[in-house]
Amino acid sequence: KTYYIVGLLTFLMISACKTEPKKSEDTVETTETEKTIPELIAEAHGFNNWKDVEEITFTFNVDRDSMHFERKWDWKPKTNMVTAISGADTLTYDRADMDSIAQKTNGGFINDRYWLMAPFNLMWDSNNYSYEHTVEAIAPISEEFMQKLTIVYANEGGYTPGDAYDFYFKDDFIVREWAYRKSNQEEPSLVSTWEDYVDVEGLQLARQHNRPNGGLSLYFTGLSVSKE
Repeated sequence: KTYYIVGLLTFLMISACKTEPKKSEDTVETTETEKTIPELIAEAHGFNNWKDVEEITFTFNVDRDSMHFERKWDWKPKTNMVTAISGADTLTYDRADMDSIAQKTNGGFINDRYWLMAPFNLMWDSNNYSYEHTVEAIAPISEEFMQKLTIVYANEGGYTPGDAYDFYFKDDFIVREWAYRKSNQEEPSLVSTWEDYVDVEGLQLARQHNRPNGGLSLYFTGLSVSKE
């Protein structure tokens, strides 16, 4: 039996603060200069293959005790058409021309896509945040030493501007853990793992995000990618 968990909305929407990418989601121009840490993380997750993607589908799931929440997305990035399926409701909309219903639905899409593809947002959102790289930091869950990339979104635009994310990764630049800090506060609002990676047409996608205290599982199913 499926339940829609009102009490989890804050958790589900932590990343709906993201502004819409000002750069094309198909391509991002880069120069021959030394690559930045955000670029290296994005490329380690397969960003260079994104330009060939015609369609991606995924289902965002949250389990808590006996309760289950899910919503399915079908996104055609080249045309920016999105189909959202949640329970018995289905909505197809153009992200370039949204009415109020589509805008509300798109908030969920931004959130769920961010959980799946945050390393790519490092490129798409690159004009909208500042960042700092720490060579050695203690990861919040495993307490291992890792590198850390901190990004802080601009104070204007989006749903909750000024939020910060800490990405923890090793020398392969694959994200292992992250922390979300609302309004760039010092203490994390949420931390979780990035694990159970799968290669889907050259995209490295983490299917599982675990929180340190357990009791809640966020994961992705139904991952598929169609390319040109």
